[in-house]
Amino acid sequence: MKVVILCGGVGSRLKEETETRPKPMVEIGEHPILWHIMKHYAHFGYKEFVLALGYKSEMVKEYFLQFQYRTHDFTITTGSNPSISVHQSNGEHEDWKITLVDTGLNTLKGGRMKRIEPFLEDDERFLMTYGDGVCNVNINDLVDFHKSHGKKVTLTGVIPSMRFGEVVARDDGTVLFREKDTSQAAMVNGGYYVIERDVLNLLSTDESQDFEYGPLEDLSDDGEVMMKRHEDFWHCMDNIRDMNALMGMWDSGKAPWKLWS
Repeated sequence: MKVVILCGGVGSRLKEETETRPKPMVEIGEHPILWHIMKHYAHFGYKEFVLALGYKSEMVKEYFLQFQYRTHDFTITTGSNPSISVHQSNGEHEDWKITLVDTGLNTLKGGRMKRIEPFLEDDERFLMTYGDGVCNVNINDLVDFHKSHGKKVTLTGVIPSMRFGEVVARDDGTVLFREKDTSQAAMVNGGYYVIERDVLNLLSTDESQDFEYGPLEDLSDDGEVMMKRHEDFWHCMDNIRDMNALMGMWDSGKAPWKLWS
């Protein structure tokens, strides 16, 4: 089963970083957040990726073209028979298969999904997420849940990060401050989908074709969308504060999404 990652958006709410690079290429530690997402899936055995590119797609392509040389020692032989030998004994070794597809600068999510359809080959279903969020979702459990109910789409319901404590004014005007209670918090769509292949029949390659607004709503109305609850860690990188929070977790050595050794 292939993993589709939507990497094409402009990321305007993180413009401090995305004026010069696409959001999936913003680093957390020494690696882009896209690498962290891919490491997560690979930890559960899903190592075939289809990246739906758009804004500054050339930077994502260049990163993966140079990936082996960035993460390994290598030897260059010049002369009449030039060659490059990569040494596997040093650095990260990722046995991934990555297909990079330019799906258009302004294409919405549904259009991007439809445009990568030929690269899914004969797979009957696929995994999908966005290129700007990390979590500790158990992907195998998510797939098992999807197979158990027989519907067309499974999405992961998450509790959004509670950035602020709750302030309540007493009758005399003094303030009672307490931390947010997440036990009753409403869940939101955190991405991390499992999707049946025939859902793509509802989409077109038109750049105005969305997914959540329209097709997913229609599937929901027809009872074809199920939610897998995830009440543990999930964090998107929506703005500079989110980026700094994720960087702090990674630098502390206590990043909750780092399930790999």
